[in-house]
Amino acid sequence: MSSIPKETLDTMLGLLGFVCEIKEFESEHGLTLQIYTAEKDRLIGRNGALLDDIQLLLNRILQAREKDAARVQVDIEHWREMKDDSLAHRVRQLSDTVRKTGRPFQLEPMNAYERRIVHNAFKDDPEIITWSPPDDARLKRITLRRRQG
Repeated sequence: MSSIPKETLDTMLGLLGFVCEIKEFESEHGLTLQIYTAEKDRLIGRNGALLDDIQLLLNRILQAREKDAARVQVDIEHWREMKDDSLAHRVRQLSDTVRKTGRPFQLEPMNAYERRIVHNAFKDDPEIITWSPPDDARLKRITLRRRQG
């Protein structure tokens, strides 16, 4: 039996002219819908922009149907998963410089999703803390710092 999020995504992509297979997985984020298609690059878009838009639209539709609907993550052939792992790995490498020099390091501007990945990568680190400014900007920079004391 298919779930409502999976059926909704399948309908959306079908109306857009994409032929694909969708599989459901439970993950740490909740439900992940993994798309498999021959048109992977077209569906991901530039730097994942189209994939983000599809995920946003799907979640808006689901929340319009049911106010308390759980958020669903949409991925294409594990592209987002690999990108997230790559980001976490890169910032851990950068943190080595902070550990050695003691000087803070400011990362490039990131959206909320990417910032959450970075903050989670260091939440249990005894030496490094992450900090982002409290403003309402959509893209914010995170600073990696050595913990005091």
